[in-house]
Amino acid sequence: MEHTISAYEHELRDLASRIAQMGGLAEHLVTDSIRALTRLDESLAHRIIAEDMRLDAMQRAAEEQAILIIARRQPMASDLREIVAAMRISSDLERVGDLAKNIAKRVVAINGAVVHKRLIVGVEHLAEIALEQLKDVLDAFTTRDDAKASVVRERDEEIDALYTSLFRELLTYMMEDPRNISQCTHLLFCAKNIERIGDHATNIAETVHYAVTGHAFEDERPKSDNTSMESVAP
Repeated sequence: MEHTISAYEHELRDLASRIAQMGGLAEHLVTDSIRALTRLDESLAHRIIAEDMRLDAMQRAAEEQAILIIARRQPMASDLREIVAAMRISSDLERVGDLAKNIAKRVVAINGAVVHKRLIVGVEHLAEIALEQLKDVLDAFTTRDDAKASVVRERDEEIDALYTSLFRELLTYMMEDPRNISQCTHLLFCAKNIERIGDHATNIAETVHYAVTGHAFEDERPKSDNTSMESVAP
């Protein structure tokens, strides 16, 4: 019996370790995608696109391990929540990798064209906040810190507000000078991908809360994305 319990605990720790490794790789991909964008580094962009496949493989392995643990051990209560949480988080991290890859693809699409620094500054700032959110929520998962996860969830509104402001700023540049349209369009897509990375960090925060407490948040997620065409019309 003791051997069985020890083996089960090892399986749970191993699953948590897999998620931590996925989180580290996802952070790395996002950081590098922003670096590739700011430097217009196509070589780095191509490496990010290729490396995303490793994150995809890690997600499949984590999901398969979680399913096997459920089938073998038939976990109950908090253990079951931990396993379900790991599956949910692995899925969110896989999507974060996809979004980083999308940014890298935009770098390739820009194809060495000059992008004015003033246009990239807002995207960089948005990425800094999103990366901070991602790091904090992964720390919250590792330490099972519900309070820290709740702070991440509340800050999602800040990312939405920054994205809305950046959206309007880039539209203004496009209207002022048609020569800005191409580069601003690429940056708008990059900014949207970053905003969605923030959404996935918030998803993870809600999963951590569920794993720790056994309940979902009762209130609706705070949102401040006002980028519909109606909201920016004069």
